[in-house]
Amino acid sequence: MIRLRNSVSALAIMALAPVALAGAAQANDKLVEKSKSDENWVMPGKNYDSNNYSDLTQINKSNVKQLKPAWTFSTGLLNGHEGAPLVVDGVMYIHTSFPNNTFALGLDDPGKILWQDKPKQNPAARSVACCDLVNRGLAYWPGDGKTPALILKTQLDGNVAALNAQTGETVWKVENSDIKVGSTLTIAPYVVKDKVIIGSSGAELGVRGYLTAYDVKTGAQVWRAYATGPDEDLLLAKDFNIHNAHYGQKGLGTSTWEGDAWKIGGGTNWGWYAYDPGTNLIYFGTGNPAPWNETMRPGDNKWTMTIFGRDADTGEAKFGYQKTPHDEWDYAGVNVMMLSDQKDKDGKMRKLLTHPDRNGIVYTLDRTDGTLVSANKIDDTVNVFKSVDLKTGTPVRDPEYGTRMDHLAKDICPSAMGYHNQGHDSYDPKRQAFYMGINHICMDWEPFMLPYRAGQFFVGATLNMYPGPKGDRQNYEGLGQIKSYNAITGKFNWEKMERFAVWGGTTATAGDLVLYGTLDGFIKARDSDNGDLLWKFKLPSGAIGYPITYTHKGTQYVAIYYGVGGWPGVGLVFDLADPTAGLGAVGAFKKLANYTQMGGGVMVFSLDGKGPYDDPNVGEYAQHAAK
Repeated sequence: MIRLRNSVSALAIMALAPVALAGAAQANDKLVEKSKSDENWVMPGKNYDSNNYSDLTQINKSNVKQLKPAWTFSTGLLNGHEGAPLVVDGVMYIHTSFPNNTFALGLDDPGKILWQDKPKQNPAARSVACCDLVNRGLAYWPGDGKTPALILKTQLDGNVAALNAQTGETVWKVENSDIKVGSTLTIAPYVVKDKVIIGSSGAELGVRGYLTAYDVKTGAQVWRAYATGPDEDLLLAKDFNIHNAHYGQKGLGTSTWEGDAWKIGGGTNWGWYAYDPGTNLIYFGTGNPAPWNETMRPGDNKWTMTIFGRDADTGEAKFGYQKTPHDEWDYAGVNVMMLSDQKDKDGKMRKLLTHPDRNGIVYTLDRTDGTLVSANKIDDTVNVFKSVDLKTGTPVRDPEYGTRMDHLAKDICPSAMGYHNQGHDSYDPKRQAFYMGINHICMDWEPFMLPYRAGQFFVGATLNMYPGPKGDRQNYEGLGQIKSYNAITGKFNWEKMERFAVWGGTTATAGDLVLYGTLDGFIKARDSDNGDLLWKFKLPSGAIGYPITYTHKGTQYVAIYYGVGGWPGVGLVFDLADPTAGLGAVGAFKKLANYTQMGGGVMVFSLDGKGPYDDPNVGEYAQHAAK
């Protein structure tokens, strides 16, 4: 595909460019319009602001207690189910953990599967997956008249596939990652105009992270930007960080590493994206450097742990802000990016990006140029950093909680899991409030030296994890929180403790509700204003994804995956007992198996359980008379 693309003459490309651009703009406009519809949930995060916010009010805080199951679907798989389904034009698209099956269900009769895609994968992918066999979701492209509407998916074995949204047939398939060196795919694809954006996984195995844009219609690679290495590999714009030169500019992808360590330096990105059509920038975060043992990689290790703003068309980085220079704790900065337009403390309207990071800090940047607006502790128990210097953007470390060699660091808060991880949070523009699912987990850290071997884990640390200071350390409960945060004042409106980490994230609605799932297997609804618990329902298994809400034929539904797993569930999923196993997760979540077991599927709720099977004849077998 790439050879064919490169053989086309420049004159032909110039002649076709206006048509291509018009088609891309039209498809993008269609996607934006569908994202505004109450009947659809067409991308991770609901819309390009990635705010997981719905204007729906049929279900609200006065009647949410009437929510009951309307219908369910089992995926037939038992590993962790992260992310959320998509809903497009009356069809729900469901993804699974490895082997990354996809199902299409018609909402008029979801008991019948319209189509299913079950790819055959190299089983070796399982052995190089870091933290369970999860996948975070699908993407949708609405088609342009020539190419049909597509469902985009990633596979653990490193392949990206485009499926015909109507039939499920494979339109194209391309290899993005090489599992032989430990590079896998768990990320949800992200569609912008005529491109699908794909990250990478595998920093725990010493891979070099990159972000790739493919032509959504053909699968041809358009651009690829690395997190480490020479500037030309990083695709740094000529004016990179021109507004914040103190962040660093050119040559740092190699000079902040010792020798060639950047070639196996991590910086993968397997989290969530946002996009602003006004700036034409894609916003995302790069992850931890490799190995975890900081002694083995002196320097700031740029550009791992960085919030990037990249041009969607060219991949050029306009700005990059490194949150945790020379990360010592595996604070992979790939967490959710949420966009908002708000007045700052001086009353100036600004285009903002808010990002709760694993390192225990929630950052807000001006998304036009990367200027740091605020950086506040997610919880007052964060102790690795005393503060963040807003002028330089540099965190002020407390050396007591460093992880240098020959130093057993104790009671580090947050743990390597972060005070926030892969959960997709929400923003209520009416209240100017961010609703965040939080981990409340600390750790002890003992480093050790190890050699790099391709395709093998490259960590160099032994971890013990346990509840944070506000939890019950004796009984290993109180490992999570749910919080409402104002990015302008830096204040928390309210916070509530949870038994386990709120791993999957939150969804907010105009019905004054915050919805989320819990690891011990509940879906919950809280009052947006004060956090009061209004309703909960016990799911068949723990939830590590986030809810969505949509309407169909005038009825509002709430849907959520169940299926415990992910990093916090590895002990349960793989039957591990050593508390340091699972990169320390087994010890932290030793009580999880007392509350839930494995499962996998979708539960859909509505008021009083109203749904397609209120008419018992829907979906019934109708015998046809013999001819």
